[in-house]
Amino acid sequence: MTPERKRFKDELVRHLDWFAARGRKVSFWWRDDDAIEPTPALDRMLKIANEHEIDLALAVIPKDATDALAERLLNEPHAFVLQHGWQHKNFQLKEKREKAAELGSRRDPDELMAQLSEGKARLQTLFGERFIPAIVPPWNRIDPDISRRLPGIGLPGLSTFTFHNFPHDHQVQSHIDILKWKKQVRFIGWESARLRFDLQLCRRRNTGNEPVGLLTHHLAHDEASFEFLDEFLSIATDHEGAAWPAVKGLFA
Repeated sequence: MTPERKRFKDELVRHLDWFAARGRKVSFWWRDDDAIEPTPALDRMLKIANEHEIDLALAVIPKDATDALAERLLNEPHAFVLQHGWQHKNFQLKEKREKAAELGSRRDPDELMAQLSEGKARLQTLFGERFIPAIVPPWNRIDPDISRRLPGIGLPGLSTFTFHNFPHDHQVQSHIDILKWKKQVRFIGWESARLRFDLQLCRRRNTGNEPVGLLTHHLAHDEASFEFLDEFLSIATDHEGAAWPAVKGLFA
């Protein structure tokens, strides 16, 4: 075991011990983005979720979601589906150096609401009660005017990343992305993971019980990403200072 990996494990245990010693629990939840079809990587993620008996919220792209994915998830006890926009396409202007977004300021709101409604209907048909009416904006970005219109089409739930968007009811954020995206996509490394968990767990000591959101992208994972998940979950799912609420309850 590398020194960085040991430091991560030791510090995570110390944090969870702190909560347990005070009769408290820090809550976690797990979101994975970009699912459209069964893959070996998705199978591996589902296996991990089942081994640790925790829910995995899959942000599924409605336009490209397949019947095969619905069939694959049919008997999975811990797999649930969120709506990942409509088609995961960027509509912002690169020439103006705007950050990528499908649900951003360049969209006609009425056209976009129609697409999201169609996406919701498609996911309901494919996944039934496994579908949770919550939007995960591609690239975690959503224009405030679009966000305010979501409950009107039956999509009250929202999940973006860290501090993006003013929080409201039915909003459940992700906080720790385990991938480094620039240049070569890869696991962020044990030291970066330690620092990111340290920040979030220190905040939970003082700012209430907002669930710490683990963010993954199974299609982009390297072997180190899967190793991290096994290590982290082996600690965080068995410790008396940690809790993993049902995903449906988080968005209720």
